[in-house]
Amino acid sequence: MNSRMEAFTHRVGGLAYGGDYNPEQWDPAVWREDVRLMREAGVNTATLGVFAWASLEPEPGKYEFGWMDEVMDLLHAGGISVNLATPTAAPPVWLTHLHPEVFPIMADGQPFGFGNRLQYDPSSPIYREYAAGITTKLAERYSFHPALAMWHISNEYGPTAYNEASSVNFRRWLQRKYGDLGSLNEAWTTRFWGQIYTDWEQIEVPNIPRTWMNPARRLDFKRFTSDALLECYIAERDIVRSFRDDVPVVTNFMRFYRNADYWKWAPEEDAVALDIYPNPLESDSHVSAAFQYDLFRSLKGGQPWLLMEQSSSAVSQWKVNVVKEPGRMRLGSLQAVSRAADSVLFFQWRASRGGHERFHSAMLPHSGADSRTFREIVDLGREVKALAPVAGSTAQAEIAILFDWNGWWGLEETFGLPRNDFSYVESVMRNYTPLWKAHYPVDVVSTASSLAPYKVLLIPNAYLIDDDGVARITEFVRAGGTVIMSFFSGVVDEFNRVRPDGYPGAFRELIGAKIDEYWAARPDEVFNVEFGDGRTATATWWRDDIHLETGTALATYRDGILKDRAAVVANRYGSGRVVYFATLLDEESFDTTLLQAVESAGAAKPFDGVPAHVECAVRRNDDHEFVFLLNHDAEVSTTVTLSAGGTDLLSGRTVSGDIELGPLDAVVIQRPARPAE
Repeated sequence: MNSRMEAFTHRVGGLAYGGDYNPEQWDPAVWREDVRLMREAGVNTATLGVFAWASLEPEPGKYEFGWMDEVMDLLHAGGISVNLATPTAAPPVWLTHLHPEVFPIMADGQPFGFGNRLQYDPSSPIYREYAAGITTKLAERYSFHPALAMWHISNEYGPTAYNEASSVNFRRWLQRKYGDLGSLNEAWTTRFWGQIYTDWEQIEVPNIPRTWMNPARRLDFKRFTSDALLECYIAERDIVRSFRDDVPVVTNFMRFYRNADYWKWAPEEDAVALDIYPNPLESDSHVSAAFQYDLFRSLKGGQPWLLMEQSSSAVSQWKVNVVKEPGRMRLGSLQAVSRAADSVLFFQWRASRGGHERFHSAMLPHSGADSRTFREIVDLGREVKALAPVAGSTAQAEIAILFDWNGWWGLEETFGLPRNDFSYVESVMRNYTPLWKAHYPVDVVSTASSLAPYKVLLIPNAYLIDDDGVARITEFVRAGGTVIMSFFSGVVDEFNRVRPDGYPGAFRELIGAKIDEYWAARPDEVFNVEFGDGRTATATWWRDDIHLETGTALATYRDGILKDRAAVVANRYGSGRVVYFATLLDEESFDTTLLQAVESAGAAKPFDGVPAHVECAVRRNDDHEFVFLLNHDAEVSTTVTLSAGGTDLLSGRTVSGDIELGPLDAVVIQRPARPAE
């Protein structure tokens, strides 16, 4: 944790608790009541001004800061710190009316239009100029206000624009990347279909073509879009830091968001922050949430992260928006903390009377302080305060899973593959879920991450992977690591060009086999598979026409054209081992094979014998470890046996041995630092 975040943690007294506050939506008479109820709820942090540009600058160059002054003063007097946002995610109507060219043009050539948010082209120099203007005014006025504890730059960066300004910026980006047109033409394989560029001015953003698009051009545009958005963030960050350099600066990311490469963004922030809304209708939404939390802990090398937004109950963005049953909001909040979140923050404090999210739940709902939700918020506030010793601690893992935005873009954003219905997220979760159920700690890595801390690396459908990533993975196995790899990995380089010398070009030596063809399965096609130990399985969706070289078959097909050919391959390479899935096994067989490989690699299993519905996680600092046990079952109580007890921070009780967890119940046990169980 860097010094700015350490100062923030010290200021709020442990974990940050609170959420987005939008006082501009309310009469000033409400503000004092808000502060009183925030204090009752244990709120120590309020995010202010996220969508307030039009309220702060109602006309170009005319500023109204009086209301913000009053709110900042009220919050400070109430002992509540402010995470002050630059409001640049929602440009005011006067800006788009004066300069309609700032509207993002969509891929179909139509303008985005006013009435939502994010109505800007991130490459627009006019937008950037006005965004810098309001940011500068805020920094001038509030950098040394005693309430200020953190800067929140914009909100949920996301627009993809196909404007002329985007084309200009895209060309500049390409010139920096390639240097000359010859290198670009080679990387993009423009000799195919006669697409050779002879002048930089000929290159435009790749809006919808009438047939198909050059896959390398499309891939570079995804990279450019992420970088263009990042440029906007950095510009505003640098403005606020120019006034005061000891306050942390963050922005908020989103769950499984494809338009921004968060591995590139994370180093530019003091902490990464996540907005996440698990759908209560999805029975496994807490598992995908756990992956997101592990990803966000990993983005900055294991540092604590910030849960910036979640809902207290129902949301408003799905077709059916069900409430969180009593206890679910508490459990989800503790789940984030268990995986190294140092905050529990919500959207939003007071439910809005109008606007699109008028039925989105809030800490203080429409039914007021005498409501189930607010009572749960008050109770959670007491528990968050009791968890202050956890702040700053983090987690350790011996298993890592590769999650790479370039690979995601290559697999889903460029057409022309053997199958064009891949879901990278589904593949990642298929690999992650059995580890979560077995209570293995997991880190998430990029192709540039150090793999030295790990015994096992999972690689889900890494179709596109750069040379640096290939070298790191190869050395990891050579040095004794175990890789568990899914089919269609290592196929193309960073320019989306098929690697030479046969599939899978990057990993042929590692898997010890050559693949002649990739066979997409026909609809409803099922293959029977048999393992060497006699287990049988079924497979669907995909098969590699694989020919063993140094590898051996862990499982073979029992029928079909590929009868007796390998379906799962194991190979020794250097001091390490690779297990390669050449097909899509049924879930039970895949999970069993994956977990056997993990166990053979010697990865520690801290919570053996605990049922899958009880989530187990450990955070550590130099003095203590904090064991989180979370029962996700809403009906069944469960007993968990621990070899070493301690103090349950939530109840204050001393616990040891058998620990009873009621439905949706949790304990957080503090005990002296010791090796993982």
